[in-house]
Amino acid sequence: MKPLPHVYSAEASLRADGYCRISAPGLPDLRAAAPRDFDGPGDAWSPEQLLLAAVETCFALTLKVVARASRLEYLSLELSTQGTVDRKEGVTRFTSIILRPRLTIQAGESREKALRVLRRSEETCLVSASLSTPVQLEPEVVMI
Repeated sequence: MKPLPHVYSAEASLRADGYCRISAPGLPDLRAAAPRDFDGPGDAWSPEQLLLAAVETCFALTLKVVARASRLEYLSLELSTQGTVDRKEGVTRFTSIILRPRLTIQAGESREKALRVLRRSEETCLVSASLSTPVQLEPEVVMI
């Protein structure tokens, strides 16, 4: 890892039709718009979905590092995330985020170790740690 601080940048441009183009140096553009719940078209990534995808992606990449450091061999990781937006204290915001990782390990691995790795990954995920809404972890370990 490069020494901190790290600086990241992104750009967005909004068209008159309500679609946003999101770009970052060296990456493909993304098309975003408000979700249907906020009167958007529902056919493009929304900021709400992008936030949940950021939580999932950060968790997955953190798990890769934590599992390696813990010497946990895993076969696959699947994630689903559910975020609830509601009005709280006069502000519309995410009131809950539930992260549901499903980690598949071989029968010889320790289920308890896998659960520790999942919990540690959530605790050290940069994106989750940066949010005011706590991320609730509902892990599942599958042994095959």
